[in-house]
Amino acid sequence: MTLAEYDAFCATLPATSHVVQWGDAHVWKVGGQVGGKVFAIARESAGETFAVTFKCSWASYDILKEQPGLRPAPYLASRGMSWIQRQTDEGMPDEVLLDYLRESHRLIAAKLSKRARAELGLEA
Repeated sequence: MTLAEYDAFCATLPATSHVVQWGDAHVWKVGGQVGGKVFAIARESAGETFAVTFKCSWASYDILKEQPGLRPAPYLASRGMSWIQRQTDEGMPDEVLLDYLRESHRLIAAKLSKRARAELGLEA
């Protein structure tokens, strides 16, 4: 997966916004750029691999952190959050990553207030 493919996919998820912050990180949020809640972060720096960070359930976190090419997300996991960083596709092919990005979006959206979800069109 490339950074452009990551951005294109995240843009297809409902009620998302994109911002480049924290240096050169491509951050996707549920809701607006200001006040939205982060569900995915990607970075592609010169000389480094393309890395994607996402939220997952605790059960998934316990399994994924042991897989090759995946690790607890720097900063976030060390603060007691269930976030994983995929550094290579060795332990997670792109198709599976897309499923986890969808799930991350769902998990973050579910934490928004009922009113915020309704305003964003996320309530059925």
